[in-house]
Amino acid sequence: MLDFERNLAPYAVSSANTKGRVHPEEPPFGRTEFERDRDRIIHSAAFRRLEYKTQVFVNTEGDLYRTRLTHSLEVAQLARSIARNLGLNEELTEAVALAHDLGHTPFGHAGQDALNECMQPHGGFEHNLQSLRVVDDLEEKYASFNGLNLCFETRESILKHCSRPNAERLGDVAKRFLDNRRPVLEAQVTNLADEIAYNNHDIDDGLRSGLITLEQCAEVRLFKQHLDRVLARHPKLEGRRLIHETVRGVINALVSDLLAESDRRIQQHQPTCVADVQQAPALIGFSDGMAELNRELKAFLRKSLYQHYQVLRATMKARRVVQDLFATFMEDPRLLPPQFFQRAQADAPRAIADYIAGMTDRYAMKEHQRLSVPGMPG
Repeated sequence: MLDFERNLAPYAVSSANTKGRVHPEEPPFGRTEFERDRDRIIHSAAFRRLEYKTQVFVNTEGDLYRTRLTHSLEVAQLARSIARNLGLNEELTEAVALAHDLGHTPFGHAGQDALNECMQPHGGFEHNLQSLRVVDDLEEKYASFNGLNLCFETRESILKHCSRPNAERLGDVAKRFLDNRRPVLEAQVTNLADEIAYNNHDIDDGLRSGLITLEQCAEVRLFKQHLDRVLARHPKLEGRRLIHETVRGVINALVSDLLAESDRRIQQHQPTCVADVQQAPALIGFSDGMAELNRELKAFLRKSLYQHYQVLRATMKARRVVQDLFATFMEDPRLLPPQFFQRAQADAPRAIADYIAGMTDRYAMKEHQRLSVPGMPG
């Protein structure tokens, strides 16, 4: 154990109590097991592809909108700060945050929904399970094994959701879903940091795009509280600075409440080890009052941004691209690149889903053109 891990809370995950890797390896030099996991994630091809995968706005719509990559970095920053304040393992938290969207399709949730519909007769598709599939099998970097061979705790924490049939199929890494055990605190922190990040950067991107207005946002109690505070201090502030200062205040309020409420729950339940955490109710969360304000914020975004007609138009086009690609490859798997055609010999639908899920937005659009527009080079 490295020196800084000696300061972890007794209920945190440490290198000393990790359940290890599927394929045993020599311990890393000068870094912890979870730093090694984080580094492997950052150097993976799947992580690099996140730069060109949609969060809400398609990558071609502007250079300043969030992508899956910038979203993952924002989640990691928030999650690591929260973990440090609670005495948790920062490196494990960061690794999980950076890996949580590795399995996401192109075109955001529209792409996932379309691919899931295509895969319904074949076991369905869920980006969270796909993230685990990426790190366990699809990455091809190492001579001795497929995937990244991450620690058990990192892999288990990536699995945010899992149905009973999938849990039974996946074995030990999903056993907590069968036993009704909570995730480790590092995973709980990441889940809430993810929510804080995407709610607030979607407000920022929505305002930048003009699809929502400052006046609409001011109808949301949590946003209005901090907008009013900023204007009370800086009456003449406007434009991007006003938006940034307000969003910054909202994030700070959510994180501060999360820390206070999580500390209260930890003190109430007094976990002494990781096993205690997994048997307890969720220990990371917002207070009742803040949870209600956060729900209002999410409801506003769903109605005003995600269901905006221009976003729905982009969603419709994205769904069509994914559906067409899937149907084309199912009709003739020989059109797949060789490595995916080889996988298709055992399970064509899953191999096709793996290929489509790994595409960036622009690659998916180009592949769609190559397969549907006469005269386009194949």
